[in-house]
Amino acid sequence: MKVFKLTLFAISLVLALMLAFSIIGIVYSVLWYLFWIGVLAIAGFAGYKLLTKNDSPQLVSRNTAAEIEIESSRKALEKYKRRLKLR
Repeated sequence: MKVFKLTLFAISLVLALMLAFSIIGIVYSVLWYLFWIGVLAIAGFAGYKLLTKNDSPQLVSRNTAAEIEIESSRKALEKYKRRLKLR
């Protein structure tokens, strides 16, 4: 009876290892394919951006908040200088 249990245990251990290795192989294959799909997608996107021309007119940039603040502070400084010269 001991030999029979030992044989069943050995067979189940071998089958479990085979199942584990097959699952690892499937996961590795999926990751490998995802990697190459990602590489091809990045290469395709880069090629598309390099080969297409951007002929559409660009919008004129508006003044940022910092530029508006600088303009208003310059105006205030000029007014202050004029007041000092008048006195």
